[in-house]
Amino acid sequence: MKATTISSIMLAVAVLVTGCHKAQDKDGMGPAQSAGKAIDDTGAKAAAESKEAAANANAAAQQAGRNAKEAAEQANANVKAAADRAGDQMQKAGAEVRQESHEAAQNVKEGAKDATAATGRGLERAGEKMQNAAGK
Repeated sequence: MKATTISSIMLAVAVLVTGCHKAQDKDGMGPAQSAGKAIDDTGAKAAAESKEAAANANAAAQQAGRNAKEAAEQANANVKAAADRAGDQMQKAGAEVRQESHEAAQNVKEGAKDATAATGRGLERAGEKMQNAAGK
């Protein structure tokens, strides 16, 4: 706006300086009328440029709003997909833990069974030795 104001002032000064002559220019206007018309034209041009700039700013703001909405929707989709993947991985890890726990329990059962059998054999031998000792 400053550049437009400065240029319109310079134009007005130039028109006024050239307007010192009493002659009329080709439009049939005198120097004051020409200066007024130049100022009016410059004002109209500045107003049109301001309206255009406002329209461009409004369009840019609307586009930025659409872009922000799309980005938010995409981010939401990404978060949901990540949460789904994390849930799947947690279920998978839970299944693995259950399987490993089951296998460990089976190993404990077998170990206890083996220990019981070994204890039984030991008791059986001890009983035999006691019988042998009593029979002698």
